[in-house]
Amino acid sequence: MEVDMVQYDCPYIDTTSEYDITFFTKQWDFNAAKEILETRIMATGAMPQELDRGLDALRSHPNMKNFELLRRKGEKALIRSQIGETDAMQAIRENNGYITGPFEVRSGSEMWRVGFDSEDVAQTALSELDHHNDFTVESRESVNLEDYYDVLQNIEVAGGFLDQCRDLSEVERKTLTKAVKEGYFTRPRDADLSTLAEEFDISKTAVSKNLRRSQRKVLDNVVDAIETVEAEENFGQEP
Repeated sequence: MEVDMVQYDCPYIDTTSEYDITFFTKQWDFNAAKEILETRIMATGAMPQELDRGLDALRSHPNMKNFELLRRKGEKALIRSQIGETDAMQAIRENNGYITGPFEVRSGSEMWRVGFDSEDVAQTALSELDHHNDFTVESRESVNLEDYYDVLQNIEVAGGFLDQCRDLSEVERKTLTKAVKEGYFTRPRDADLSTLAEEFDISKTAVSKNLRRSQRKVLDNVVDAIETVEAEENFGQEP
């Protein structure tokens, strides 16, 4: 489930309440004996100065056990931090909850993506979360065994596709996104190269090159995904 969480003892949430800074992470490690959560977390400020103020506030938060700046460039920074276990973390952990996706903290709330082994356990965890936290369940779904296996089996392909999307330059991303939204790929077309050229104030030749480059990068992984699906469909079939 996706849960929009407001904790009252979380350093990251407190910091984003006061400063225009966002935290994003998909990696953490919990030390049960010390009741400490360690994570590498990306921080992004609206401006470099706002990042400075936010990191200073985070470093001095009473529930921050350890803070180390690993890398910094402009308005972005990667930090290693350790915080004490929060009430919400305890409720999730004691009900055998597990992380299913990255966490994002902004504007005083935190988007959690967590899973539980059964509906009853999930409901118990939500009841316990309600004691000391404010939250909204944004979405929830039950995943059957076949779908879960499909996700695990193809996670490498999905990861490769995401990596390829990240490899797109800003111009390529904007060009491809605009082309799809404006109807360049519909039949009949709602937009053509002239329409896109006007949107970006460049020549039709330039927008065509940007579009071809973005398509080539994305379609390489689409083909890989298709080949994976075909291999799974053919697995075990008679020759």
